[in-house]
Amino acid sequence: MSEPFTTRILNVTTGTDETVADLTHDCEQFLQQAARGRDGLLNVFVPHATAGIAILETGAGSDSDLLAALHTLLPADDRWQHRHGTPGHGRDHVLPALVPPHATLPVIGGRLELGTWQSVCLVDTNKDNPDRRVRLSFLS
Repeated sequence: MSEPFTTRILNVTTGTDETVADLTHDCEQFLQQAARGRDGLLNVFVPHATAGIAILETGAGSDSDLLAALHTLLPADDRWQHRHGTPGHGRDHVLPALVPPHATLPVIGGRLELGTWQSVCLVDTNKDNPDRRVRLSFLS
């Protein structure tokens, strides 16, 4: 009998540039082992104060559009009270209020139930921390 709850940590290196990293393939690989054809929920969680999880289209400009929108909403300047790190780093600590650090997605028959153009992405604007952990948890 399969376990009702399974979890795994992904280690993701985002580098020194702001990024939208597609985790969909990693999520699908995890579900092949964890779900084994069962229905349930996949929770994706990034335990960092300066990163988030988004469901969006990638590869057609939406990932760049998201980063541009975040620049407009959260400029990297000296307005932020949280001031350690690179200039404007305080905005990175506001990011999770707009791009939450988690997403919960349906799993049907062991497969991630996403729309045609949807991907599961890590959004990281923090240039000071290139190493991220992402927890994938399957609950059946």
